[in-house]
Amino acid sequence: MPFLFSSQAIDAVGKAASEMVAEVRRQFKEMPGILEGTQKPDYGKAVDISTKSALKGMVLPGIIVLVVPIVVGVLMGPIAVGALVIGATLTGVPLALLMNTGGGAWDNAKKHIENGNFGGKNSPAHQAAVVGDTVGDPFKDTAGPSLHVLIKLLSTLSIVFIPLFINLLHLI
Repeated sequence: MPFLFSSQAIDAVGKAASEMVAEVRRQFKEMPGILEGTQKPDYGKAVDISTKSALKGMVLPGIIVLVVPIVVGVLMGPIAVGALVIGATLTGVPLALLMNTGGGAWDNAKKHIENGNFGGKNSPAHQAAVVGDTVGDPFKDTAGPSLHVLIKLLSTLSIVFIPLFINLLHLI
């Protein structure tokens, strides 16, 4: 579950970034004064895209967190939900640590190269570091930190619905 959740969060960041790039290109095309410094960009539109994309992009990961423990509990009972919570925690914590530190390392590698190391800016190493940082930013800024929310919400929902799962178990 943490892997599916993370993949959906990273995908949401990618889609939001694509929308933002399209908007920036549109503004550069329609307002050439931006590049010359004589005209201000429409910052409000960029903020609007970012906010709407973030909200829209996290709907599916949110549904996953809400639906999976309830479906597991209804179909397989409270012991299976406990196993789900334990499994998600045991895989989610190391995954979050990997994403947070890995994303930070990619970011720091790019900065290190931009400071003149390994050929500096515009070198093949810099081009590779930019690609790495493009993956690292959603890792360290979105998917890694949101796994903490996943684990807490999954645990809380499972505890809240345990009476339902137990009662359904007694009906069978």
